[in-house]
Amino acid sequence: MNGRKFRLKNREEILVILGTQDEDLRELERAMKVQIFVRHHPETESAELTVKGAPAAVERTVRRIRESLEDFYRARLAPEEARPQEQAPVPEGALYRTHYGELVKPRTDNQRKYVEAIAAHDLVVGVGPAGTGKTYLAAVCALAALRSGRVKRIILTRPIVEAGEKLGYLPGDVSEKVHPYLRPLYDAFHALLGPEKFRALRTDEVIETVPLAYMRGRTLESAFIILDEAQNTLPEQMKMFLTRMGMDSKMVVTGDVTQIDLREKDRSGLVLAREILKKVNGVKFATFTARDVSRHPLVKDILAAYDGWEKAHP
Repeated sequence: MNGRKFRLKNREEILVILGTQDEDLRELERAMKVQIFVRHHPETESAELTVKGAPAAVERTVRRIRESLEDFYRARLAPEEARPQEQAPVPEGALYRTHYGELVKPRTDNQRKYVEAIAAHDLVVGVGPAGTGKTYLAAVCALAALRSGRVKRIILTRPIVEAGEKLGYLPGDVSEKVHPYLRPLYDAFHALLGPEKFRALRTDEVIETVPLAYMRGRTLESAFIILDEAQNTLPEQMKMFLTRMGMDSKMVVTGDVTQIDLREKDRSGLVLAREILKKVNGVKFATFTARDVSRHPLVKDILAAYDGWEKAHP
């Protein structure tokens, strides 16, 4: 168990970090999954913190303490300038305002139904071709739920369908190995949050990105969970994922049944889930078509051309 020391120079800093009767300190310990020991020095009105835990958690905690003190001094020196700007209200019909000030709203009737389904149901399955906004709109709904306090964290996951190299032979730790697979999920959140904010939320584990295989054994409470590329899950993986849902959580599953990368295409967990869950109350299926594609206009024509060719060459 690693340890880092951090000095609080005066009573004000002690109050900022510890809070009344150490309440803020205990909350910090719980949030960051560390232990923090305090040694007071009455003669200098200072204190020394010792943070113990996993190395990454210790570093995050020290960084959080430092940032809290920086915010305190910045607010004291220039309170009007330093006060966070209130988020501009989102006009009616829009879902979210991005980091860059752009308003996000459904562009098609199916997208609107999808968003309404996510608001009304704890499990929504969105099925349709690439570019229809399945993952992007799920990310928008997740961030809106996080901002409003309806959930405490967002969890993003994908099945890892390996082509060629096995994960064990790729360089780096687990995070580095799966980064290319999860990159499409990152892109949506970069566009909505900006890269710096997204990076900060990932560092604090408010947003967690994890391969589907690492979800086993977990119960995910007060979370908004998105499973992307679900057509590449096996039936047993899909069952495992769906049964991770805890209290006060929402799940959105997205996939395209025309892009199954499994060797046994008839073993897609997404295809089977549509059959198994179609009569389960609380589960809503949303279907997209090529008309819902929100990418470059040429994408619709490409999809139509491929659909026509596949029908002519069954």
